[in-house]
Amino acid sequence: MREKSNESAENYLETILILSKKLPVVRSVDVANELDFKKSSVSIAMKNLREKNHITMTSAGYIYLTDTGREIAEMIFERHQLLSLGLTALGVPAEIADRDACKIEHVISKESFDAIKRHMNKIK
Repeated sequence: MREKSNESAENYLETILILSKKLPVVRSVDVANELDFKKSSVSIAMKNLREKNHITMTSAGYIYLTDTGREIAEMIFERHQLLSLGLTALGVPAEIADRDACKIEHVISKESFDAIKRHMNKIK
């Protein structure tokens, strides 16, 4: 199982990716509002993501994913979407499926996720 700080970083990266599809630019305040976190908490997280070279920030405070940040964000987003869809198809209410997918996406192995993905592609 991955450590909690990594899960947190993955959630931030996924949120930045999702917001970047909806907004012209993404700022820390947008991330804070989306996650319902304090701006100070998000600022610390953004600093950590910059240090890991997962994001860059302009002087105006605009956040951009680096190639590695985007790769992680897209992997987590794909897992979230597929797991949520699969749970919903099994009859789990959408809100619960979404919440559970958010937890599972961080701990599932690549092998298990790939197997679920293959299975779901067969039944489409």
